[in-house]
Amino acid sequence: MKKQTIKKYAAILLGSCILAFGLFNIHSRTLISEGGVLGLSLLVHHWFHISPGISCFVIDCTCFLIGTAVLGKYFFRDSVIASASYSLWYLLFEAIGPVLPDLSSMLPLAAVLGAVFVGVGVGFIVRYDCAAGGDDALALVFHKLTKWKVSVFYVLSDCTILLLSLSYIPFSQIVWSLLSVMLSSTIIEFLRPKGA
Repeated sequence: MKKQTIKKYAAILLGSCILAFGLFNIHSRTLISEGGVLGLSLLVHHWFHISPGISCFVIDCTCFLIGTAVLGKYFFRDSVIASASYSLWYLLFEAIGPVLPDLSSMLPLAAVLGAVFVGVGVGFIVRYDCAAGGDDALALVFHKLTKWKVSVFYVLSDCTILLLSLSYIPFSQIVWSLLSVMLSSTIIEFLRPKGA
């Protein structure tokens, strides 16, 4: 196996681990959302009573197919590896249990730390034109078609989902989620190779 290939998959596995660690230890415990496909699936569940287990899978698969059509056949394979890796890491962290203190009473700190984990984790994955979820796939397609920064897509899509989520989530929770979205998008953009 070539050194570049080993480096690529090591980054994807490490990024998936960092992302799962942050989402389990911070986001899931403080109810800070990152928007995207997860936020959309929760919105669909609230208004249409369709399980996120179904809607998230359908949305992710649709986004991966769009990504494959635009970015090529390796995109799908690598994204499935990243997505499966994320799921396995998340299950492992669930089995271990929380290792960070509960930051529910310190939401500004939770938003910043959560953004760092999400930004670094996703940043490692998307730098190789790979996606851990449907919103990552659409961000890469958006970048390829428009040449705009991936962070622009993340902010626009996540803010749209979070604003729609105001229909059932208190404003105080959305504010911290918006902060987390802005910070994680900036980190993801910083970790993407320049000129990519």
